[in-house]
Amino acid sequence: MRAVQVMGYGDVDQLQTVTQPVPEPKKDEVLIQVKACAINNTEIWMREGAYGTGAKSGWRPEGVQFPRTPGSDITGIVVKTGEAVDDGMIGKSVVLFPFTSSGADGEEQYADDMAFIGSEYDGGYADYVVWPAALCFDMPLPDFTESAVFSVSGLTAWHMAEQLQIQPGETVVVTGANGGVGSLNVQIAARVFGAKVIAIVGDLTMADSLKALGATHVCSYRSEHLADEILSVTGGPVDAVLDVVGDALFATSLKVLKKGGKFCTSGSAGGQKTELDFRTLYLKHITLFGSVLGTREEFRRMLHAIAAGTIQPVIDRTFPLTQAREAQTYFKKAGKLGKVVLLPEA
Repeated sequence: MRAVQVMGYGDVDQLQTVTQPVPEPKKDEVLIQVKACAINNTEIWMREGAYGTGAKSGWRPEGVQFPRTPGSDITGIVVKTGEAVDDGMIGKSVVLFPFTSSGADGEEQYADDMAFIGSEYDGGYADYVVWPAALCFDMPLPDFTESAVFSVSGLTAWHMAEQLQIQPGETVVVTGANGGVGSLNVQIAARVFGAKVIAIVGDLTMADSLKALGATHVCSYRSEHLADEILSVTGGPVDAVLDVVGDALFATSLKVLKKGGKFCTSGSAGGQKTELDFRTLYLKHITLFGSVLGTREEFRRMLHAIAAGTIQPVIDRTFPLTQAREAQTYFKKAGKLGKVVLLPEA
């Protein structure tokens, strides 16, 4: 089979297309023919070493072991089962829950042994992948590409909203609202939890598209008076911020939050370090949350909402698997709306 592997830390030239044997499923695993694999920031940062330095960069303390096949948002067809798996799974169209863990139900992502497909396991930049049968779920939509855009981004966005316990009618700022997580933050906060969403993007030509996803207002981070604009359109401070940007909008986020407001971040595309005046934090009684991924039960709830049409896929562009370098380069460009997806059969 073909696989695109990361050979080491560095630029996209570290992505190499190789030919290797099709993997054999272990007794509790299934072999999946990959039909679509969406791109996430996590495989970019893994390649670039953004999670740490040297051999210590990865989701686990020991770091990534190269070469590694990235890719965690995977849909496909089960074509073979391990000896302990019911062969009735063969032929099923599935979407993969993206990590293993010994954590208790509801705390899976906190376990020290949490291991991520595409980082600790070979992932979906390939024709085939093996994965535990128990972590393969029925696709929420009949289309492989559309069903592939939710696993990591959607689970992360869903968990962020549940952590903040967003209530109907609350006002929520969503930064990076045109990205994979951000566009789902808009939909989940507005359509599932009933919030009024202020979407923050760079290009206001996206405003109509984001309002169609559920945003009440759309503002540009390029504005010199962004905080004042947010406070103006909302009529006062906001209840919560769902952030994927980090430093670039951190001060603005704290400024527009009400007393007792909540800030949740799951990314730092606009800067991984920031300055914090603790007086702002305690005088406004602000609660800070760090968030990534979520639980299997949250994954099930998300898939149900997708199947019901409450949350919709947002896809910017697809690439064939052999153009993984071009796809990752395109992924990092500003101005996209939604996900970028690799298609092995394209």
